[in-house]
Amino acid sequence: MKIDIVTDTFAPDVNGVAMTLGQLTDGLRKRDHRVHIIRTGDGRDDETIAASIPLPGYREVRIGLPASLMLRLRWMKRRPDAIYVATESPLGKSAVKAARTLGIPVMTGFHTNFHEYVKRYSLGSFQPMVMAYLKRFHDRANCTLAPSHELVENLRAEGFVNVHLMGRGVDTELFSPSKRCENLRSFWGASTSSPVAIVVGRVAAEKNLELAMQCFTEMRDSVPDLQCVMVGDGPLRERLSAKHPWVRYSGVQTGEDLARHYASADILLFPSETETFGNVVLEAMASGLTTVAYDYAAAADFMKHGVNGLKAPKGDDAGFRKQAMAALGIGRDHALRIAAREIALTQGWSNVVDKFEGHLREISSHVEQTAVSTALLARSKKRKKVSYRTVFISDIHLGTPDSKATEVGDFLKMITCEKLVLNGDIIDGWALKRGSAWLSRHSRVIRKILKMTEKDHTEVIYLRGNHDEIVERFLPLVFGKIRFTKEYIHTSANHLRYFVVHGDGFDSVSTNHKWLASIGAVGYDLLLKVNRYYNHWRAWRGKEYFSVSKKIKARVKSAVSFVDNYEVLLQELALHKQCDGIICGHIHTPEDKKIGNVHYLNSGDWVESMTAIVEHHDGRMELIHYRDFLLSEDV
Repeated sequence: MKIDIVTDTFAPDVNGVAMTLGQLTDGLRKRDHRVHIIRTGDGRDDETIAASIPLPGYREVRIGLPASLMLRLRWMKRRPDAIYVATESPLGKSAVKAARTLGIPVMTGFHTNFHEYVKRYSLGSFQPMVMAYLKRFHDRANCTLAPSHELVENLRAEGFVNVHLMGRGVDTELFSPSKRCENLRSFWGASTSSPVAIVVGRVAAEKNLELAMQCFTEMRDSVPDLQCVMVGDGPLRERLSAKHPWVRYSGVQTGEDLARHYASADILLFPSETETFGNVVLEAMASGLTTVAYDYAAAADFMKHGVNGLKAPKGDDAGFRKQAMAALGIGRDHALRIAAREIALTQGWSNVVDKFEGHLREISSHVEQTAVSTALLARSKKRKKVSYRTVFISDIHLGTPDSKATEVGDFLKMITCEKLVLNGDIIDGWALKRGSAWLSRHSRVIRKILKMTEKDHTEVIYLRGNHDEIVERFLPLVFGKIRFTKEYIHTSANHLRYFVVHGDGFDSVSTNHKWLASIGAVGYDLLLKVNRYYNHWRAWRGKEYFSVSKKIKARVKSAVSFVDNYEVLLQELALHKQCDGIICGHIHTPEDKKIGNVHYLNSGDWVESMTAIVEHHDGRMELIHYRDFLLSEDV
């Protein structure tokens, strides 16, 4: 995939968002995805730098300015498959808007609790306004990722839509107890047996550092040789260092230096109440420290009080100070510190990248290869439903990434019919058995069909195909207004008889060599994947959709011969059944023609062609294409 990430912060910036984006970017690139960074600040030559201004009173933080024109021009020329917007600045807002304008799937990340920050900066009256802005911002995206279960639930309670969990990982090779450095401890004034308490993060008001200083003071009163260290920088450093000169201020540390600082300490105090996650919690646990934190975000997800860390209820300052004092009694070889390291070892970045990649594929699959623009779809939805006597569809292949489930669902919403014939391969059991994902849009198709039986009293005939052949075990079966069968004779309004069958029985490979058919299915999936990437490239160049597999079918003589033989065999079957016509699917080749005296109809598929056979109320049969259906004046 080609992925653009838009952010106000990225390496070499030192903060949780920049670190997370760096890990995600590296992980995606190792999987051969093309990732481009659009950012503020100083970047590399292969990154796009957006205009920005420093945050007043906090110059190391830069706010991206609107860049709608720049982003639209870039994405029209180099169209990405998906966009991830990590920050809610004017730059991020313009990125979401540009992506929506161009029809590019966009995902946002809720990395920072800005609505909580305003209280720390004595701007609490603005909190409802900030929350309203954040909600509008994220609701315009296809989905939003939040790093903790608690935050996901809180956002959903606030009315945010399409919020999903994507946690954080930790580099347990970098952050390890083995990085403990006695020379560094000596520099801090700590002896071999002296405990060291540390705070890591921005030295800013939102980090609740006054509570940390209170803990330091009380802990030193109890254990005089305790050394206290603060790692980080920010607008409060000068004030804190003047007020608490006995604290060691190490400034910003990164990489191996940061790992040594963690491992050389014994206790991490993390008093912040405004985190969306809190990466330092996992980093400290990986380093084998006793971590003292409030019970929310990362601490809620990974820390068990008294087992691998110490927690206090969020907002309970006295409880936090009590746990800080308790941490003084936990030595280096204590089971709690060993358990902290063990849980961190299970939280590698690979799983996080897996989920991030999955969400990107999910949102891109909603719009990729769609033959109809959003404008056309909106136009069609404003018109009245089209009424047919009977509708025949096949080969939707729900459960595969290439199923046009959204389109078939929209098609069913725009029609009414007395009878709906599902002519096989509606659900792809083969793909699901291979591990393919069943997505929410696949479920929506099933729900729509059930709704048609209930609300419109539509009779549904489900014919088994080869990919959903498990249905055959239960045939014949009647389930309410849904009838499951292997074949069906349909009598049209003008009294013509049509034999309806999926058609795999006339494919010798599917019938006699199922192992070979399974290999062929895998090969077809690979061809569809190639087709997706090829059409991404065509889209970047402004060209329309092109089906590689259809072109191959038309060019390869054996494929053409197979289709011809298939049609002749089914024509003979119709004659044998004393029918005037035959309606089938299976080969993903839509057709409406006469073969001798037999009317041959193939409903095609909803993977590439997006076609259906409809019977009008006068008995006339017609092959319709989804795009033409939306453009027709009847819709």
